Amino acid sequence: MRAFMVSCKTKGEIDLMREAGKVVGQTIEEVAKYIKPGITSEELDKIGEEFIRSRGMIPAFKGLYGFPGSICISFNEEVVHGIPGKRVLQEGDIISLDVGATNKGWNADGAATFPVGKVSEEALKLIAVTREATMIGISQMKLGNHLYDISDAIHDYVEKQGYSIVTQYVGHGIGRKVHEEPQVPNFRQPVRGMALRKGMCLAIEPMVNIGTFETVVKEDKWTVVTKDGSLSCHWEHSSAITDGEPLILTLP
Repeated sequence: MRAFMVSCKTKGEIDLMREAGKVVGQTIEEVAKYIKPGITSEELDKIGEEFIRSRGMIPAFKGLYGFPGSICISFNEEVVHGIPGKRVLQEGDIISLDVGATNKGWNADGAATFPVGKVSEEALKLIAVTREATMIGISQMKLGNHLYDISDAIHDYVEKQGYSIVTQYVGHGIGRKVHEEPQVPNFRQPVRGMALRKGMCLAIEPMVNIGTFETVVKEDKWTVVTKDGSLSCHWEHSSAITDGEPLILTLP
């Protein structure tokens, strides 16, 4: 089994992440107000960046690994890491907003998927299932459980709904860095993994597809799409393990 160091945060550190998480949640809510046919993803990105900075924080994704935007905005068959640009939102699209904020060196990361105008019942169900899968995964973040209990719970729920779960990209630890150990797969594992500990902070983010679980990366070297062009949905919350119920950090 791969060995890695996992950081457990203090209450003070979690409080700083919770402040960042609140701004992440509020940013998603603010940008979502402007989701309508005719606006570009570039315009949404600008709204998001200005909102984060107005709260005294830094967009965590801007420049991260060279990413050119402040928010990852992905359309329809795009799974994650969509680059904001001139593409115009169309009636019937679904788009995901993936937002990160840095507060005094501490990070939070969250995502949600929204319909653009009137969308198909199939798209609405996909969004609802992905959100529920996220909450089911978070519900496993309790003392006495193990890391891959989260993975198994997400996978089992998504599979029962008749969808596929992306395996090439996973959730992760979060703290001083946006991406920390441990990785948190969204698909079933052969072992239970490490025991969960108080103070561990994890970003739980299932990526759910209507068709195949397989993905490819577009020529921009960022945008991940479903291999068969089917719809994909992304949802994410950063959460902390406590003595009791998990604390969701990215609620607005």
